[in-house]
Amino acid sequence: MSETTQKQTTRRGFLKTTAAAGAGAPFVNTLVSANAKAASDKLNIIFILIDDMRYDSMSCMGHPFLKTPNLDRMVANGVMFNHGYVTTSLCSPSRASILSGQYAHRHGVMDNSTLLPQGTPTFPVELQKNGYETAFIGKWHMGGSTDKPRPGFDHWISFRGQGVYNNPTFNINGQTVKRDGYMTDLLTDYAVDYIKQDRDKPFFMYLSHKAVHADFYPPERHKNAFSDVRIEYPDSMADTPENYEGKPNWVKRQRHSWHGVDYMYHDHTYFDRFIIDYNRTMLAVDESVGAVMDTLEKQGILDNTLILFMGDNGFLHGEHGLIDKRCMYEESIRVPFLAHCPNMIKPGGKTDRIALNIDICPTILDAAGVQIPDSVQGASFLPILRGEENPPWREAMLYEYFWEAAFPQTPTVFGVRTEKYKYMHYHGIFDLDELYDLENDPKEMRNLIDDPAHFEVRQDMQKRLNALMKEYGATLVPAWKS
Repeated sequence: MSETTQKQTTRRGFLKTTAAAGAGAPFVNTLVSANAKAASDKLNIIFILIDDMRYDSMSCMGHPFLKTPNLDRMVANGVMFNHGYVTTSLCSPSRASILSGQYAHRHGVMDNSTLLPQGTPTFPVELQKNGYETAFIGKWHMGGSTDKPRPGFDHWISFRGQGVYNNPTFNINGQTVKRDGYMTDLLTDYAVDYIKQDRDKPFFMYLSHKAVHADFYPPERHKNAFSDVRIEYPDSMADTPENYEGKPNWVKRQRHSWHGVDYMYHDHTYFDRFIIDYNRTMLAVDESVGAVMDTLEKQGILDNTLILFMGDNGFLHGEHGLIDKRCMYEESIRVPFLAHCPNMIKPGGKTDRIALNIDICPTILDAAGVQIPDSVQGASFLPILRGEENPPWREAMLYEYFWEAAFPQTPTVFGVRTEKYKYMHYHGIFDLDELYDLENDPKEMRNLIDDPAHFEVRQDMQKRLNALMKEYGATLVPAWKS
């Protein structure tokens, strides 16, 4: 038995033990399969990341007015994870988790201004070392002080920090290039040109859009879209005693803040315009996905290219009186999570398995036939994409968010989510934790933390949280911050 196999066998034995004790079962890396190795000779891989995209910002998810025919096409011919989540709902930590397959407390990117530590193992570096041509096109956003090319990429097109929607300045392979045009369209053009290039080895392309980050600016062609739409407010948005009964005090206090519906971005916008412009900006994102897929099809490689699509975090649209992200409410942590590769995936599949941003790294490496580093904390979901029957998988996910001085209204939270329940533990404030029965209360309206009928559930979820934190080496205060 190999050393790697011994490690996995031992750990799976531990997971069975913790599951039997009611502590939950995070899953670990799968071994690279022989089929993945065989496919790697010709399998191209594209990862598309959208900024601040909600899980339901697609017409196939029943959106009341947004039409996304290209994303719908991707879902119809691929697989959608109904339970796709991020482990930290904040841009830079989530992006670092995608690249490294690690939780934020492990890779150290805890806020939106920290660079990914030098030497952190990432999947582009591993792909590059194993014969892939690699390209990054778009928003990097791990430290806004520089836009210089990062390790692991043969081809680099990016910009500093958040960038701008119109007439951006790019760093193209170390050279500063000013462009006229709309950011989403320009990034799409660069991606299309890259796909069309002649090459003698497989490629990996990371297309990372600025959209749909606030402030929302749609292209000129979509500036009047949805002008006749009447916005419906979420049930939990109203400032009523019923909506805040049992909720922690910090939630209502945040209504009149940068991330609250009563003082949105310090009164720089108002709710209806905020929602309309968000969805107007999404239209160009959907068009971008269509352009990428059409180009692959014209090149004759669509069916044998693995496309993974997700958001770097969710986005609140007034739920609980909040906007933006960071907290552990469902709209903040749940993201679109799609995969498309007709030669590998049975079309039209949906799964309720819990997929996380830390799973992107091992899945891409698995698909490429590349060994997954021991540093990776996520798991390859390639067996799920292939339709393998009941592959071992996690029963619960760990969530973490660390308090930021720039946004003090949102506390540190560690939490656990299963398919049925969610438990949130807040650190540093003397206030209520939260417990929700997501099957019977999907909008998280009734906090059950002090409900006697759910005392045993609360105890079980606390045990699960403690077990997950121990398993992944998480602490309330990371060692480098203490």
